[in-house]
Parts: sequence; structure tokens; C-alpha cells
Amino acid sequence: MNMRPSRVLRKMREGYVATCVKLNSSDHRIAELAAMCGFDCVWVDLEHVPNGMHSIEKAVLATKIYDCDLLTRVSRGGYSDYIRPLEADSTGIMVPHLMSLEDAKYVQYYTKFHPIGRRPIDGGNADGKYCLIDAKEYMKQANEQRFVVVQIEDPEPLTELEEICQLPGIDMIFFGPADFSQGAGIPCEWDNPYIDQTRRLVAKTARKYGKFAGTVGGTGNFSDLVKMGYNFINLGADVIALAAYFQDIVSKCEGKKAVTVDEIE
Repeated sequence: MNMRPSRVLRKMREGYVATCVKLNSSDHRIAELAAMCGFDCVWVDLEHVPNGMHSIEKAVLATKIYDCDLLTRVSRGGYSDYIRPLEADSTGIMVPHLMSLEDAKYVQYYTKFHPIGRRPIDGGNADGKYCLIDAKEYMKQANEQRFVVVQIEDPEPLTELEEICQLPGIDMIFFGPADFSQGAGIPCEWDNPYIDQTRRLVAKTARKYGKFAGTVGGTGNFSDLVKMGYNFINLGADVIALAAYFQDIVSKCEGKKAVTVDEIE
């Protein structure tokens, strides 16, 4: 018996760009709908969103029946905060605000099994098919088919970016422009040359050392990001899509006066 292979890793290893959508809602039906529509990955959140592990488990079940990966951004806590989503069969985890090479080594140590790290072994959860996968085979497959993403969201780790990108067990380097702009003292100045320079640097350095490069974007700059070297791109969010849909309806119907009785057709 084997773990479900990662669709994201398969596509990127074959030279394709993997697509993703972020959910701020906790409703697994929206995760299922996104998977039905063809996204390679659905990103759920434990850093900013008041989700719990039960909502992560439901999202895993909703997406993997359509061969869609689930990426969980973890909260910055102890090692259990990192491995619980993996044991619930989240295909990947994203660690926010990586600050240094030492920080990356901590992530590596607790999220990958031997010979890369020393992630605590269980195997009795959804990812290990409840002990139906041989323990050694489980460890091997988890290292190969589950991915660890670290986010570059601050200027501080840039001085060690080359070393971070050479670290075994860190599968993807993900540039987060919003927090980075704040840390750089240019909050939300998206056209600032430093943002573009750093975005390009992260992708080029990640790919130079065989890592996958991820970031956020949209259909408008998708091709540009691909040309920069990004091969994992988050293309939208449920709250943005719903807000645009709701606002469009309201703008077309709000303020309409009712007809009088004499005007009824």
C-alpha cells in the first residue's frame, strides 16, 4: 500500500507549472469545488485564519478525491504544529516568515524523516494509511511525496538565501510580497523596484539549487511569473472571488425602485 502521490510534485517534476488557490473560509465544500474545477492545489491556513485541525482534515478529504493536493500554512509553534497537518494527510506544509538558515534547519529537522531529518514517527494516521503502510516505506514515501515550503517574507533571510536553497528537505522557496514590502519599509508599494528585484532573486536562486519556486499572482501576471522561474503560483482567493461576485450583483440591482400598482405589467 502506498501514500497518495502529490499532484503538485508530479507536475513540477515533469516541467509544468502547478496552480493553487487560497481559501480563507473553513468550509470544505469550497475546497471541494476548487478541486473539481481543476486546481492542482488548495491552500488552507492556520497562521491568519481561525481554522482548526478538524477543518484541515475535512479539506484533505474534499480535495484528494479529485487528485488535488492540500497545502496547509502552519502556525509558528512547536514541531507538533508542523507535523499534525502532514499526519492529517495534507500534501504539503508552508512555514511562514522564515528568518534564517538556522530557522530553515529547524524546519528541515522536524518535517523530514531520516536520512534528511528526524521528524517524529507515528504512521497511525491518515498519511500512513493507519499503519497499513510499512514503517520504513512510509518514511521513504513521505520524504518523496510530501513537500515542505518556506516563505521568504522578510529582508533578513536574504543574506543566507543561497545556503537556505541548498538545504536538503526544503522543497520550495515561496516569496510573499505583502509582508516583505512591510519589512522592507515600503508597505504595499507593489511597483517598487526592490519588490521586483527580490521576487526575481528568490525564483532564480531557488531554481539554481534545484528547489521549486512559489509565489502569489493572478491571471494578469501569470506568464511574467513563469518567465521569472516560478513553477508554483497561487492565482486567487475565495474571499476575493466571492466579494467580486457579490459586489457585481449588488451594483446592478441596488437602488431599484419598486413599481406602483398602476405600473405593474
